[in-house]
Order: sequence, then structure tokens, then C-alpha cells
Amino acid sequence: MACLFAVIDIHSQQPDMVDEIDKKIIQLIQGDLPLDPRPFAVMAGHIGITEEEMVKRISILKEDGIIRRFGATLRHQEAGFSSNAMVAWVVPEERIKEVGEIMAGFRQVTHCYQRRPQKDLKYSLYTMVHGEDGEACYRIAEKLSARAGIKDYALLFSEKEFKKTSMAYF
Repeated sequence: MACLFAVIDIHSQQPDMVDEIDKKIIQLIQGDLPLDPRPFAVMAGHIGITEEEMVKRISILKEDGIIRRFGATLRHQEAGFSSNAMVAWVVPEERIKEVGEIMAGFRQVTHCYQRRPQKDLKYSLYTMVHGEDGEACYRIAEKLSARAGIKDYALLFSEKEFKKTSMAYF
């Protein structure tokens, strides 16, 4: 079974705008969401508010910029993907946006981001791919390479996961 949890990023410049109920909501939604058809109702019950109030407060926190992002992260091993690899790409600066958008469009890519090359590292674009096994990750990288026209890349396979969490607030 796939497990999902919310990823919360909070603007540190606005801590005064968060009251005690909002803090409790943030504590709940930054962890595992209940596997329930109405997860917000379950969480709201834990802090003594209605589901409607919880959803409204989350919406206001988002509108006010307190919460910048509310997303879900797949725990890929529990979803049947036993292998994953960070693919590091050498992409010319003038093609970063184009290539990044191509690669981000693949459903097998869960992360796609740019980093400035460093003196010892020539790579400028990174993607995380997930597959049933290592060979599947290689095939995904080959498809990305062919579609984007980028031939210089390296796969860095995860061997052991020591920690996978989001920032915890309150």
C-alpha cells in the first residue's frame, strides 16, 4: 500500500499570524494523513474542531502565505517500486528550462531540479526516478535522454535510506 503524508513549508517571517489552533493543525497535517475517506474530519476530531473549520483554516493559511506548499509524497518502496536513482544530467545553461520541463513531464520522475555546476561536479539538472528494479531505472533514464536529447548523465542508485522526513514545525 502506498502511504502519503503532507509536506508543509512555512514562511518563517510570519510566525505571529499562527494561533494555537493553527499550530495544532500544522502539527497534524505535516505528518502522516489518516488513510480514511475523510482524513481532515479525523484530524479535526483530534483537536476538537469541525472538518469544515479545519479545511477553512488550511485554506486561509495557504492564502496568507503561511503555508507555501501542501503536497503529498509517495513512499515508493511501499508502493512497489524497489529501486530508485538520482539521475544527474549535464545540460547546457540555455536548455535548462526546456529540458527540465520535458523531464518533469514523465510520470516516473518525482523530483526534477536545477543546481549550479560546481568545480568538481559538472551536472546541472537532477531527476529522481523510480522503477521495479535497477534495470527499469536505466530504461527510464534512456527514455528521458532520448526525449530531451541529453546524452551526458549518471545514475546514482539509493542503497539504504536513513531518513525521509519533512521539516517539522511546532
